[in-house]
Amino acid sequence: MKQSREQNDQVQISVVVAISQERAFDFYTRRFDVWWPRDAHIGKAPMRTAVLEPRVGGRLYERDADGTECDWGRLLTWEPPQRVKFSWHIDHVQQFDPDPDHASDVEVRFIPEGPKQTRVELTHSNFGRHGIGAGSIRESISKGWPKMLGEFAAKCAGSADSF
Repeated sequence: MKQSREQNDQVQISVVVAISQERAFDFYTRRFDVWWPRDAHIGKAPMRTAVLEPRVGGRLYERDADGTECDWGRLLTWEPPQRVKFSWHIDHVQQFDPDPDHASDVEVRFIPEGPKQTRVELTHSNFGRHGIGAGSIRESISKGWPKMLGEFAAKCAGSADSF
């Protein structure tokens, strides 16, 4: 995994997985729950399911063991198999802020590097939109996304033949 650049209002990381662009996109989006770490949630109860609704306007959220749903963001761009972009509405106290003017952006690009190899580039930007606590959100994100993409890559490798 490569953390290629960090700027004040942007964090960019990438990972290369040994599956095709189409399969990488599908695994990231349609099998989101398979690779999303269970300890990465904002609800009070343990997270049961992580959901990415595959369409523009779709929700990104968790469903917890007690049945509650906690939104994380909304899908802004859906371009299979090249990219997906979503808003990130989680604030500095790990709560959902529904105001779209307070949300940062996460763009994930799937770049083929061969028939069975894909570079996945994640760029999280516009932290300043969060207002108070933007710096702490950026700091948390700069540690969290490498873990997330690491989980994604590990689960891709373990599941490459099963999807």
